[in-house]
Parts: sequence; structure tokens; C-alpha cells
Amino acid sequence: MSKVRVAAFSLSLDGFGAGPDQSLENPLGRGGEDLHQWAFHTRTFKKMFGQEGGSDGIDERFAAASFEGVAAWIMGRNMFGAVRGEWPDESWKGWWGPNPPYHCDVFVLTHYARAPLAMEGGTTFHFVTDGIEAALDRARAAAGGGDVRIGGGVETVRQYLSAQLIDELHLPIAPLLLGEGEHLFTGLDLPGLGYTVTDNVQGEKALHVTVTKSG
Repeated sequence: MSKVRVAAFSLSLDGFGAGPDQSLENPLGRGGEDLHQWAFHTRTFKKMFGQEGGSDGIDERFAAASFEGVAAWIMGRNMFGAVRGEWPDESWKGWWGPNPPYHCDVFVLTHYARAPLAMEGGTTFHFVTDGIEAALDRARAAAGGGDVRIGGGVETVRQYLSAQLIDELHLPIAPLLLGEGEHLFTGLDLPGLGYTVTDNVQGEKALHVTVTKSG
């Protein structure tokens, strides 16, 4: 059965998914890149960036699983890029170069319309202006029975959690404190929304926590 899921969404020990002072030069904010050290050493992520080698341990198992069965993605506009407001033109094509790592349809939440953007490797970005449920409907149709992955950022995941639309979250917890930035859980009563912790596994560089919606 297909799922709507969050996977490999790294958090600090104090619950932040991005650091403060995000910018074009520092898209994850101060300290944000350190949240993902667990992934950078894995075989899956090295292959994504055209590199050889990488680990085959527990972190690699979760990194590889984060892509398995995913047939469509949803992301917020901030994850797609640092451009704000009306699109000045269509020159910005994402952070990932001409061949992004998605290789399927990606639905970008935005308030400003833009034509679909077809990239190398089978990725097409679609810009959705009518809300999270419309984006999910379109992603499910594109996925054709496969999983839909909510990629981020923090506010996008919060919206889908609040609406109880996520079936499963894989949250790698990095052993560090950010102190400020974008907090995932503020104001969210996860047990009240029907979510429980169903698994936790210590990896080489992160604790991998699985949160599942009951029913």
C-alpha cells in the first residue's frame, strides 16, 4: 500500500530541522549542514553526487530506504530555492544542477504560478498554487500507486503533519544542539494527532527514529 512519508529528515537533538540565518550561500542556515553528516558518508549519498565509495552500515541502510518506492515528491518553495515573491524569470532551476536527484515528478508549493520545469534524468518540477491537499492529490496521481515523499522544508512538513496527511516519518537525530532555527514540533501535539514512535535504531552518526500515524 502506498504511503505519504517523510524520510531522512534530519533534526538536531533540540528539534531543529534548519539553522538560523538561511541564505543563498547557506541554504540550511548556520549549523544546518551539520545535521546531515550522518548521510554524507553513506554510499547512497556519495553516489547521488557522483562520488565513489561510502559506508555500508546502518546509516546507509536508512539512506537507501529513504528512496525506495518513492514515485513522486512534494517540497516547499524554500527547499526549491532562495527566490522570494514573484518569479523574476525562470532562470532559477533549483539547487541541484541540470540532473536533480529525484527522477520523477516533484510538486513545489508556492503562491506564484510558474510553468512546469523538465530537467535531465526524468525530474519535472510542477508549481502548485492551490495548497497542500491539491499538491498531494496531484502527487498521488503521478505516483501511480508508489509512495509520495514530503521532502521539506520544516514548514512544509509541519503543515502536512498538522493536517494528519503523513503516514510515516523517518527522523535521523543528529547528536548536536542548534539552539535556534526552524523547529519542527513547536505547537504540534503529535500524540493528539495520532502519531507514535514505532522504532529507533542507533546508526553510526545519528539515531534513526520512526514515527507512524496510527490507524
